[in-house]
Amino acid sequence: MQHVASSVVRARAVFDAGTTRPLTWRLDQLRQLRRMLAERHAEFAEALAKDVGKHRTEAQLAEIGFVDAEAAHLERHLEGWLRPRRVPVPLVAQPARAWTELTPLGVVLVIGPWNYPLQLLLAPLAGALAAGNTVVLKPSEHAPATSAALARWVPEYLAGAAEVVEGGIPETTALLAERFDHIFFTGGEAAAKVVMRAAAEHLTPVTLELGGKSPAYVDASTDLATAAKRIAWGRFMNAGQTCVAPDYVLAREEILEPLQAELIKAVAALFGTDPAASLSYGRIVDDRHFARLAALADASTVVHGGQRDAASRYFAPTLLRPAPGDAVMAEEIFGPLLPLVPVRGLDAAIEEVNGRAKPLALYVFSKDRATRRAFAERTSSGALCFDVPAAHLSVPGLPFGGVGGSGMGAYHGEHSVRTFSHERPTLDKPLRPDTLELLYPPYTRTKHRLIDALVAPVGKRIRKR
Repeated sequence: MQHVASSVVRARAVFDAGTTRPLTWRLDQLRQLRRMLAERHAEFAEALAKDVGKHRTEAQLAEIGFVDAEAAHLERHLEGWLRPRRVPVPLVAQPARAWTELTPLGVVLVIGPWNYPLQLLLAPLAGALAAGNTVVLKPSEHAPATSAALARWVPEYLAGAAEVVEGGIPETTALLAERFDHIFFTGGEAAAKVVMRAAAEHLTPVTLELGGKSPAYVDASTDLATAAKRIAWGRFMNAGQTCVAPDYVLAREEILEPLQAELIKAVAALFGTDPAASLSYGRIVDDRHFARLAALADASTVVHGGQRDAASRYFAPTLLRPAPGDAVMAEEIFGPLLPLVPVRGLDAAIEEVNGRAKPLALYVFSKDRATRRAFAERTSSGALCFDVPAAHLSVPGLPFGGVGGSGMGAYHGEHSVRTFSHERPTLDKPLRPDTLELLYPPYTRTKHRLIDALVAPVGKRIRKR
């Protein structure tokens, strides 16, 4: 694994030389990243089609174009975000100036997943470069075409700024044994625990972008046809292999019946009556995940869809009516299965959500203000979206990340720059006049009264009884 260690050594040498600190270098890397996406667009789109059957339009929307927009947003606002921030100095420390600055961490490891193998590797890369770090990228071995394309082009366009290490578990294990200044991981809970254990050896901070079962709640006040189409789009895009996809639907029984009918119509509108023939519908990434999804569907009640072809790894958009205890409700599905779960009402829905690990996202389809407020005040999730799934990722000013079991830390836009920076406080106090003489021992009654006055909080003192 010498090549693994060498990649880290090279990245460390560039950072230690001070190359990455100037704003001009950071902006140059963002421009080079955008140039790579523009000039190699066709190759990346082809790789994404090979790996997960992604249509070129979806590749542009959720992968290539997404990263380009993120890099452009960083480029546009970076100078302002990096300006020192003055903070007030209390009387006890006067005269002095105090401020904070965002300083680079060093060498960042980014470990990407297979479901969005370009976006979820290069969006963190953009933020880490904007923050003035060098980066080691570990693409997913389960998206080999995209991994190969990245390994070919990243060193050419981002020479010195980013290294790419291809491979599987042995290479990832070797990388995790190295010392990094931050580790950014997107993936599942089991692998996240491995990453955290490895990071603990070096006390390395981590950002974990995980998943979970993101619910969608639908009530009678909403437009069922529009809600169904949005839910179907969010669930079945990328063949359901999206971390923020609606994982299950909660609604009263009298709502579920018409909603189910609208979902069936929505699937036909999006992918035709035979999604297998639709170029807009993706495929399952590998045989293992295909078999897992088949087992989940077979152990539940299919009310629509369920058709599959193991040879092509096609799995139709599938609606389920799970029974209590069905395996499909015990884990994140990460595929084109959508359970429809009846609840007695709002309180029961919130109880169902709160009875599980905190989700990466929570979607509420309701016009009722009290219902919206109840979900906002009585639940916890990485994100809360009203009347739309997954689209919060496209808003660069919003942080993207989980809470609890769905992850820790956040990124996108300014939040990426802060994630990959240390906000260093600085205090500058002149030697003359030396006001610290008033604070030095030996302490006298006069000094005690003076110090008591200097450190008193602004506003009224607490009176002694």
